[in-house]
Amino acid sequence: MSFVEYGDTIKDGDTAIVFLGHESMFPVKVQHGSVTQTKYGVIRHSTDLIGKKYGSKVTCSKGGWVFILHPTPELWTMNLPHRTQILYSTDISIITMMLELKPGSIVCESGTGSGSLSHALIRTVAPTGHLYTVEFHQQRAQKAREEFREHGVEHLVTVTNQDVCKNGFGVSHIADAVFLDIPSPWEAIGHAKSALKAEGGRICSFSPCIEQVQRTCLAMEEYGFTEINTLEILLRVYNVRSISLQIPDLGKAAEDDSSTGFDSRNPSNQGSPCANLQQGTVQFKSGVPLREMVGHTGYLTFATKS
Repeated sequence: MSFVEYGDTIKDGDTAIVFLGHESMFPVKVQHGSVTQTKYGVIRHSTDLIGKKYGSKVTCSKGGWVFILHPTPELWTMNLPHRTQILYSTDISIITMMLELKPGSIVCESGTGSGSLSHALIRTVAPTGHLYTVEFHQQRAQKAREEFREHGVEHLVTVTNQDVCKNGFGVSHIADAVFLDIPSPWEAIGHAKSALKAEGGRICSFSPCIEQVQRTCLAMEEYGFTEINTLEILLRVYNVRSISLQIPDLGKAAEDDSSTGFDSRNPSNQGSPCANLQQGTVQFKSGVPLREMVGHTGYLTFATKS
């Protein structure tokens, strides 16, 4: 199993996603002899998972059933263990596009955090690219190394435990893009410039506060970055539902019926437009925004090395 290469069958040691519904899923490490409890009953790894195909419908001990899905960066973002606040698919998608990433790209990232963005970056630059990710916190860095190894992507990523603001990324003039998600990104702009290739590399900084953005933009200008722009992504989800609306009384229908000799009791007139106006309600499909929505996550500031 690898997050960048699809495998047909579930193997011992794989990370799989147990899908109970769109709002209910969780990851599980498949191990021979282990069991997983769900609200539908027990899943026995040896008999119910190992050797089965990904996407299979598995019946639990109480008679309910779940689907077992192959892990992807999108599914991992929704189910990963949170060691820090994470980036979600809405921001990740614009980051990978605006940084102009593709297979073979070299990317520097700080900090690694829970690895949500890291998995998406690795899949984007695979199979010939590489991610250099820096994490200040030693335990989080070690946990990220373990997850990358379990997920079959350790050959595509290098995890370093150090302070990027003081020591940089550990590489020079090779990166196509740099991403910063740290409290004081303006202190790392100089190291980001050193890590980027000689000309045309892209940089992105994620900050929740506009004061951080202002200081970062000033630092980018000082180090000669161009095309500096900041944006914010807001996701608004609509709920599609069926509603019944009462047909309005237009007032002239009765007069028109009498003047034209229309008789609604006559079977030959039942399919006419005037007859339809006399019906009580009609069904419509309607889209309305949810009562609650994800609001501000952070500001994304992009720039180009001149």
